[in-house]
Amino acid sequence: MSFFSALAGLFRQKKETPVLSGSFFTFQSTGDVMRAERVLREAGFAVEVKGPPPWLQTGCDMVLVCDCVQEVGIRRVLEENHVPPEQVYPVSEAMLAPVSLVSVTDFGDWFMVKAANMKITVAYDTGCIVNVSGGGCPDVPYLAGLLLGQSIDTAEEPRLGGKTLCSYALQKAFEEARRLWRTHHGS
Repeated sequence: MSFFSALAGLFRQKKETPVLSGSFFTFQSTGDVMRAERVLREAGFAVEVKGPPPWLQTGCDMVLVCDCVQEVGIRRVLEENHVPPEQVYPVSEAMLAPVSLVSVTDFGDWFMVKAANMKITVAYDTGCIVNVSGGGCPDVPYLAGLLLGQSIDTAEEPRLGGKTLCSYALQKAFEEARRLWRTHHGS
């Protein structure tokens, strides 16, 4: 089995089918989404950050997605932490389903994970991070400098060195690249 076939299989396993009994929360800014995600995870809620359906895209093109059974508790925690959502939408049909922010591309000896506008490329045999690109935030060159040449298995997470939307997206790409590499190498 080729690396790409194995990688594609791993990505298919992780890929979700559209949530048909969930809810998604919209926020005024990406900072609010990032803060809400952190607060909710700390409170023990299973939430995911995704892209909104095309008809709902505004300035903040991220939403939080959760199981609709948890909606009342999530609203309470968000209100208590002063991060109220702008709107909450039920996901009742595939057209309303939010979209994944993460994708994977195979380049033979390397694979690239893209999350939103940030990309990280890793050598599949060694785990060496060979490229970091995308975004337009001021911390991207700094983060790229920290990551280039490092092993995806042991490198410091981008979220520790950045505070922008680009560093958030790079963190998502980094996490998926690390998961794929470790799964492929049996770690």
